[in-house]
Amino acid sequence: MDIVLIAGMWLDATAWEDVVPELEKLGHRPVAVTLPGQGDGNPTATYADQVAAVVAAVDGADGPALVVGHSAACALAWVAADARPETVARVALIGGMPNADGETYFGAFEPVDGVVPFPGWEPFEGPDSDDMSAELKAAVAHGAIAVPATITRGVVHLSDDRRYDVPVTMLCPEFTPAQAKEWVEAGAIPELAKATRVDYVDIDSGHWPMYTKPVGLARILADCTRA
Repeated sequence: MDIVLIAGMWLDATAWEDVVPELEKLGHRPVAVTLPGQGDGNPTATYADQVAAVVAAVDGADGPALVVGHSAACALAWVAADARPETVARVALIGGMPNADGETYFGAFEPVDGVVPFPGWEPFEGPDSDDMSAELKAAVAHGAIAVPATITRGVVHLSDDRRYDVPVTMLCPEFTPAQAKEWVEAGAIPELAKATRVDYVDIDSGHWPMYTKPVGLARILADCTRA
């Protein structure tokens, strides 16, 4: 199956470079998306450009695809399900949740001079990054891309209720499946509360398992294609 991989804030498609060969060994065709404004050198890219890039990757798949979103990009994966509910076979969400219609794409950090730069590791101390070595943190920070505010301040639009019938797998890294279930059942994640099928999978990692657990992550994603 084609597996569309969408990295979160500050990351480009190379974030998946250790996951891609593992998925290929398991018989899948991974497609790591280069998001506009996050790896293509376009400082004027918009949120709509990123949505278009993800939908184009789904349209280019050979049959129904698994769409994988990481962190903030979980919103982009869910928007793809809304735009193409007939061709997204499943959505896998790694360490993040889908935004609701009308919400701002990413408001966790304020822009500085028109971009949202990587804020350093201090905001992610603890379970988010405890499994990352100092060397890995330095490498990730060195390659981090300041994301244009025209992307982070974009507004999420959802319009097709058929998205709720697209199966979802929540991969739970720095939080547990039990916590994620509680959030959904409490209505804290409205989009998933309406979804007809949500599965929860634990992955013993921090927030960035594509770096720290690429083999395990690839196996879980491969399992998602069979579920």
